[in-house]
Amino acid sequence: MNEVLVRAIEVFGEDIQHDIAVEEMAELTKEIIKWKRNKLNGNELASEIADVEIMLEQLKIMHDNHKQVEIWKKMKLERLVTRIECRKNELPY
Repeated sequence: MNEVLVRAIEVFGEDIQHDIAVEEMAELTKEIIKWKRNKLNGNELASEIADVEIMLEQLKIMHDNHKQVEIWKKMKLERLVTRIECRKNELPY
């Protein structure tokens, strides 16, 4: 997969791939809203999620920041665990 992503960046250029990443994220946003309104089937939502994941991988390649992203993800997941625990302790059950 990585070879295909690198090739896409080479063929289309980083500037265009940045624009496409923004476009794909906007399309996912739109499809999530449709899904919430029961106007979208899960297959279309899955398709948009896949598009965004592909573009996120290209962004990490273009910015050479895989390790930084993983560090941030770990920190943010740890923070999420803390928030979940705090919320769980607030619930009446």
